[in-house]
Amino acid sequence: MTKEAVLKEFEALKGVGKVKAKLLYENGFDSMEKLRKAKLKDLTKIKGFTEKNAKEILDQLKAKKEKTPEKTVTKAEAKEKKEEAVEIVEEKEGAYSPKIKPQLSEQEKKQLVIRRQIKKRTPYFLRDEGFRYKRIPKNWRRPSGYTSKLRINLKYRPSKVRVGFRAPKIVRGLHASGFKEVMIHTVKELEGINPKKQAVRIGSTVGTKKRIAITKRADELDIRVLNKGG
Repeated sequence: MTKEAVLKEFEALKGVGKVKAKLLYENGFDSMEKLRKAKLKDLTKIKGFTEKNAKEILDQLKAKKEKTPEKTVTKAEAKEKKEEAVEIVEEKEGAYSPKIKPQLSEQEKKQLVIRRQIKKRTPYFLRDEGFRYKRIPKNWRRPSGYTSKLRINLKYRPSKVRVGFRAPKIVRGLHASGFKEVMIHTVKELEGINPKKQAVRIGSTVGTKKRIAITKRADELDIRVLNKGG
């Protein structure tokens, strides 16, 4: 590499001008590689280079070295390395396994999508005067009073339960996954379950020991347990 090319490389560094570039070259640093190998005390010996300035130059060179890309590997070399590094990976306990899905017809799948859309626009129904008084429970009751403003559908009152909010008949009562829920309390009750259409929910009164036994047997029969976590 020519002197001019080396000086240009030196000048590209922050804190190094034409004068300092020449000083570096004259003091034996006739290439960027030699400058990279230099130590802090080697640079501070040169007239005009302070400790701060020398440290800044060395930090820049170190950062550039880290950024330089590694040697490109050919496809053949990569394949060889991959073959060498092949290991048998054993399945870990508690590893993720996809949830069991029901066998649904195309019509049922479409109706489930429609049901989700209806659910999104369905408001939370409040009992008559429920928005006004704390003492009135939150569960829905049809307004029946003669003077009830909710009964006569005044605009400023909350929404009422209507037929338009009802889910399509084919998918009515199904779980969000598309399964028909079946409540069970014993391991024996699993035998009559259809895993393609039905999923089980373990009763809240079932103890931990029996719950584990039900879950284990359900996995053997490929039956989905909706409240597997507890």
